[in-house]
Amino acid sequence: MAFSPDDTIVAIATPAGRGGIGVVRVSGPEASKIATTLTGHPSFAPRHATLVRIGGTEAPDQAIVTSFPAPASYTGEDVIEISAHGSPVLLNSIVRVALRAGARLAEPGEFTLRAYLHGRMDLVQAEAVQDLIAAVTPLQARSAFDQLEGTLTERIREIDAALFDLSARLEASLDFPGEGY
Repeated sequence: MAFSPDDTIVAIATPAGRGGIGVVRVSGPEASKIATTLTGHPSFAPRHATLVRIGGTEAPDQAIVTSFPAPASYTGEDVIEISAHGSPVLLNSIVRVALRAGARLAEPGEFTLRAYLHGRMDLVQAEAVQDLIAAVTPLQARSAFDQLEGTLTERIREIDAALFDLSARLEASLDFPGEGY
């Protein structure tokens, strides 16, 4: 299947390996339908955690499902996050059921790409996500987090506004030299 930013995508959002909790994220227009297929639960209240049975007979588990409707989600699309036990068997089972229900496997970084495409973050912030993930020191993490919060973007906007004002004054002084700009 070819890449399309309109597809519903799914991926395990936590690092590979075993853990107490693992998160599977589904994003796109069919996210809610896929969550219903996974759980049998007809709907989910926005931003409320709902305890459900998940996985059918293949690899059953209890999970917490949280719905983040568009546009107020990480990607700007409908997003469902499923927090299950962190067994790779369980998490891969959830992904397989989501794929059978119509999702496609997300490419690396595609959730953040969608956030950028939907105006949820700018390019500097999108790059900061990778920097934050790759940080190995507290200073690197702090710097990346500042960029993710938009600190650098805001500073660039301030400089841009000051330069625009300076440019306008310079042009005005050239056009009207006696006015004292």
